[in-house]
Amino acid sequence: MPDLLVNLYSAELADLQQKADGVGVSIRPALPPELHLVLGWVRERFSENWASEVAVAFSRQPVACLISVDGGKLLGFACYDTTARGFFGPTGVDRDARGRGIGLALFSACLQTMKTLGHAYAFIGDAGPVDFYAKTAGATIIPAPDKGIYEGMLRSTPK
Repeated sequence: MPDLLVNLYSAELADLQQKADGVGVSIRPALPPELHLVLGWVRERFSENWASEVAVAFSRQPVACLISVDGGKLLGFACYDTTARGFFGPTGVDRDARGRGIGLALFSACLQTMKTLGHAYAFIGDAGPVDFYAKTAGATIIPAPDKGIYEGMLRSTPK
């Protein structure tokens, strides 16, 4: 999967924020005492690798992880500045909450936060849904013959 680049000053970002505002979900920064809850939730639903990145997000000041919560239930998360400064992700939404625009709202909130913190561009490393990112934020593929920052990363092997 390719790496993508998002211009945080593009017109697409204003459109994305407007769409995200219409979703009507609560997005907020995660709090340090929530680390164990968010980490366990990500580990259970996604992967150890993503849980590791969430742990890094919680080590940042301010915490670089946004969450969507409804009625005291965690619905989704999105991180930034974890694998490297300027990187968006990982991000995920609970399977039962998908299709409600929560991922879109988390993505938009992260990009806006990154812009506020002084980033001009955001990188999406090893991007899965390339068409989604291109359509919603004007993301473009970074032409590179190799895998980028994740090349040679150690990975868990199934037992």
